[in-house]
Amino acid sequence: MPSTHDWINEPLGVAEGMFAVSQSSQATGWEAKVVEFFKDQLKEKEAQTAVPSLNDVPLHYLKPDGLVKFRCLVQDMFDPEFYMGVYETVDPSTGAKTLRSGRYKDVAECSVDFSSKHTVTVERQTFYCVPIPGENPWVKEMYAGASQARVVPSTSYVPSRQKRSYEDMDVQPQKQRDAQAGSPSPAEPHGNGDCKRQETEAPSGQTTTASHLDLNFPLPGEKGPSCLVKVYEDWDSFKLNDALEVYGVLSVSPALSALADEKDALLDPSGCMETAEEQRVHSPPASLVPRLHMLYAKRLPHNNPLLPCTTPQDNSAFFSSTLAEMASVRAELHSFFTRVLLGDALAAEYLILQLVSTVYSRRDVLPLGKFTVNLSGCPAVASYAERLYQIIQQLVPSSFYLAMSLQNMNRMRLVPKKDYVANRLVSGALQLDKNTSLFLDETRLEQGQLDATGVRNVTALGNLISWQKVDYDFSYHQMEFPCNVNVLVVSEGRSLLPSDCHVRLQPQVAPVTMEEYVSSIQVHPHAASQLNKFRIYLSVARLLDYSISDNVTKSVEDDFVDMRKDDPQSVSAEDLHRLLVVARLLSLSLGRTSLSRDTWLQAKHMEAQRRSRLEQHRSVNGNEP
Repeated sequence: MPSTHDWINEPLGVAEGMFAVSQSSQATGWEAKVVEFFKDQLKEKEAQTAVPSLNDVPLHYLKPDGLVKFRCLVQDMFDPEFYMGVYETVDPSTGAKTLRSGRYKDVAECSVDFSSKHTVTVERQTFYCVPIPGENPWVKEMYAGASQARVVPSTSYVPSRQKRSYEDMDVQPQKQRDAQAGSPSPAEPHGNGDCKRQETEAPSGQTTTASHLDLNFPLPGEKGPSCLVKVYEDWDSFKLNDALEVYGVLSVSPALSALADEKDALLDPSGCMETAEEQRVHSPPASLVPRLHMLYAKRLPHNNPLLPCTTPQDNSAFFSSTLAEMASVRAELHSFFTRVLLGDALAAEYLILQLVSTVYSRRDVLPLGKFTVNLSGCPAVASYAERLYQIIQQLVPSSFYLAMSLQNMNRMRLVPKKDYVANRLVSGALQLDKNTSLFLDETRLEQGQLDATGVRNVTALGNLISWQKVDYDFSYHQMEFPCNVNVLVVSEGRSLLPSDCHVRLQPQVAPVTMEEYVSSIQVHPHAASQLNKFRIYLSVARLLDYSISDNVTKSVEDDFVDMRKDDPQSVSAEDLHRLLVVARLLSLSLGRTSLSRDTWLQAKHMEAQRRSRLEQHRSVNGNEP
């Protein structure tokens, strides 16, 4: 049995050993045995933390052909490619022939016998993967801090020496990278010596003109490596926008760039299926976009480093102890949000419900569980909306702030679009991982005209909120991709976008002291332990199952009939649906997996307060919708 050092540093040795045994014994299925071996080794958390991560270790600290992991989103899926699964080499001095496997490799050994009858051509799939969009700094720091990997600079791979990678292609992104690399990272808690995360920073790719080296990140300003992941089996089980943790063999061979050059020079253009543009996108320099040959990958139910990466059923001990504390943590969080929301306790209740909401099922086209809140009445002083977002950013694993200014709406690419020339999906800002918190700031709206792009962007946001789907642009048609994005809209008046619930903010702070109060709102650094409790609480609440007993269902139905009797016009089926969603989220936020009569009555009381507040505001400001 190989030691930990061996299978992490020499994963190809494990695979080649099993291949050799299969050849000598005429056995089949060695590929499955390789996968099983690495799955078994990676069952324990200690083994997982010993594997270096592409997310927080710079490329030149990683051993070529070593085992690495990558926490990522599948941004695009390329066409399958063919490779030599089995080939034969000839020793030039002795003439001895040896069968070798091409699995988990980009470049074969020298002296390949291309005329050998033993050559086997096999297919593999390529995914273009990027770091999880909008992943917040506290998440990256915690994952990096938990790493037990010990890495040193590699002498066999020095990116700066790969002249072809930077000089023969558009180098603007590398210039951006150089400019960014000098900025210090806020914290480097992990034990990798001089490994600084900023060394892995990459350009955002959100430039007005697409570059050949555009790393195609969905969000502007994103940093980190992108990666071509080679998949050898069950690739149909993966979907676009899946969040994965991939374990695989790292390939950064400079020969990959040389091979692309040779392909340009040697192949007859009329006989080559790829355009030059497509080749640049699909075969970028390995020094910028490394290759990762997948040995094993697991879907991430969440990307919160404070939680085990399992379901509540698989780790009942952790979730049971967390459930016991949820009511008290909720009370602390409610008090904290009340202070942040200018003393408004009702708005704080709805903000908690919005943050724990998630799409748990779909009935035909209707997403169940979504709860977009429009928080109106936000003051336009001291950048209040930005401060509120910064608070939320400290609590959720992934988030994105979108200022809905006229310029952003008319210029930003929100919807991914297929580029048929380069044969790739050009990313957009709405290509997000599940449970990402999308913060839409309408306080930045100004007078002006939306152009065609602006209208499409506003329509895309409306569809996302109403149907939890994004219609990707394939030029000749649109393709629906379901999503699960948590949306909060803040505005001064009522939002121009749809929402599931409109809450009017009612500040308890005097107008004369508003600016000073808003300026004082912050997350105090000394409250790290409390912050972690809030972070665990919000993630766990989203993972819980929920049910309603027959008795409570009957009670709810009776209540609805009574409300309709009192005033048939005031209570619609939509109101009942909203009440049921509020009751569900209220139960889960209290750590309860079933609806009780008391929680139902509390939900009714909250909704009555919210509606009464809107009516009062309407009577005073009759011109506002």
